[in-house]
Amino acid sequence: MAFVPRERRHEEKVAFDIAAWLPRTEVGKRVKLHEITSIEQIFHEGKRIEEAEIIDALLPDLKSEVIEIASVQRMTKNSRKAKFRATVVVGDGKGHVGVGSGKDIEVKAAIDSATKNAKGNVIPIILGCGSWQCACGTEHSMPVTTRGKCGSVEVILKPAPRGLGVVASEPVKKMLELAGVKDCWSFSRGRTRAKYNALIATYRALLSVEALKNISVLKKAKE
Repeated sequence: MAFVPRERRHEEKVAFDIAAWLPRTEVGKRVKLHEITSIEQIFHEGKRIEEAEIIDALLPDLKSEVIEIASVQRMTKNSRKAKFRATVVVGDGKGHVGVGSGKDIEVKAAIDSATKNAKGNVIPIILGCGSWQCACGTEHSMPVTTRGKCGSVEVILKPAPRGLGVVASEPVKKMLELAGVKDCWSFSRGRTRAKYNALIATYRALLSVEALKNISVLKKAKE
């Protein structure tokens, strides 16, 4: 059974105190010393984000959404152990999004673990206007058609004209909105009831836009 309690759909935002933060990684220490002032600088240097506090410091407007809370079980030698698995999506609506999952015997702890995992998976999103019906030049949709796959689920994202909105299933729609996508066509196939797989497929589709951009830049350089 999968459910999302109404009272847990939106977690209360707690102000991050950077002075009380004790970073454990090199990137975290540079963020606290203000040597790194934007998350784009971390992406440009190719560094990994291993502390959720880095995201809290650099993206204070980040929002989180609990997409799914499911009960999972595993067999041990003694008995069957049951836990809750939470799936969370985070984003600032300005081109940054992440997805993660976490397990625990308590729902709140599972949500906290999933939120921390999602913050560590935050990626930059390239927005644009790739629809031939629009061509307005603003960053409201996808610049190109892209696709991602996870398990049997495949998600295809296509640019849409301005004002259309996000045409997608509820989990995919919420993730695209948190990423800052205002207009988009979405097509999916496979076992789309698996919300986590659908979100990971969408995440990979958004991530592949950066790869497509790099390929186009290399082609222009060779020409």
